[in-house]
Amino acid sequence: MAPIYDYKAISTAGKASKGLVEAENQKAARQKLKKQGLMVTDISERTLAKQAAQGSSVPFMSGKASGKDIAMMTRQLASLIKANIPLVDALSAMMDQAEVPSLKVTLSQVRQDVNEGSSLAKSLAKHPKVFDGIFINMVEAGESSGTLGLVLLKLADMKEAQMRLKSKITSGMMYPALMMGVAVILMIGIFAFVIPQMTKIFQSMNKPMPPITLFLMGVSDILLTYWYVFLGAFVAAVVTFQRFLASPEGKAKWDAFTLKTPIFGPLIRMVAVTRFSSTMATLLGSGVPILTAMNIAKNLVANGPISKAIQNARENITEGQSIADPLRRSGEFPPMVIHMIAIGEKTGELPDMLKNVADTYEEQVNTKIEGMTSLLEPLMIIGMGGMVGFIVLSVMIPLLDMSNLKK
Repeated sequence: MAPIYDYKAISTAGKASKGLVEAENQKAARQKLKKQGLMVTDISERTLAKQAAQGSSVPFMSGKASGKDIAMMTRQLASLIKANIPLVDALSAMMDQAEVPSLKVTLSQVRQDVNEGSSLAKSLAKHPKVFDGIFINMVEAGESSGTLGLVLLKLADMKEAQMRLKSKITSGMMYPALMMGVAVILMIGIFAFVIPQMTKIFQSMNKPMPPITLFLMGVSDILLTYWYVFLGAFVAAVVTFQRFLASPEGKAKWDAFTLKTPIFGPLIRMVAVTRFSSTMATLLGSGVPILTAMNIAKNLVANGPISKAIQNARENITEGQSIADPLRRSGEFPPMVIHMIAIGEKTGELPDMLKNVADTYEEQVNTKIEGMTSLLEPLMIIGMGGMVGFIVLSVMIPLLDMSNLKK
């Protein structure tokens, strides 16, 4: 199939333009652009290696395909496949509709591989940064069972559900994080600019200061004098923590700790259970073997203790045992989840049961995030008000004393 070329050109009106063009070779690309009234000044073939190099130099302008782009492309491809459009033609249509350059290049190469006789799953597997293991395994299962269109629809549903969950968590924590950032900036401004000026005024009074004012002046003086020490300690703590998380033992300890935290622990567990249940339901419902599905779900959960429980359950299955028993013994999964998995195994409706679990827990995650947000907002307002009130009180007491002396 035809490659894709980056070009820069000048129109007959003298306006500069750039973009992508598909053609058999560079000469054909130049002729194609010439018919559009463009005079080419620079043209080169677009490859994934070139795309990666461009993306690494400008990380926020790389044009990388997002989860939303992948989900939309998957749903559109599913519609074309279900309409009995040949796969190569469907991929061509997807490539023409793709607005993200990296996705357009990827689809072009996938289409070329499929046209040369490769399966869609193997063609997608050559691009692991765009299509993850879940995507590839489900497509492979869909191709082998002749239900590729249906599987792609399920994939799109799963991608969209994952994005909804991620968006809910991000938006729920955005406001508290913003308030915390404002509070930090406010405190830095007060301690760096306001209090030093007030200190000069108080010292010129030659009058003993209240303990609360002396404490505030002392904190300000320490922060201004040794700010580099605090900054260095903060950077060192961040780097040390990142290295700790990068080690397998550190990651496992941190995951276990987060699950035990009073407020965030239950939420983290709910999110992990939702991901496990949703992934397993989609994979098993698409015909992916259960051992492969559990291996994918284990990696997607991204929590040490829960991943270990899934791995133990997977090993039990290879020995002819059930999933529910090892998950129950791990103590990491709620009893309701274990009960529904056990029922699903007995009735042969495990994918449906897991889908029910995922839907239930997704709703619980939404409710819990809303509850936490509504609780955090007044607590942070009270905290910020308390800090500002403490500072105002520390400043106002000596000012009032000075006013009384003048009277």
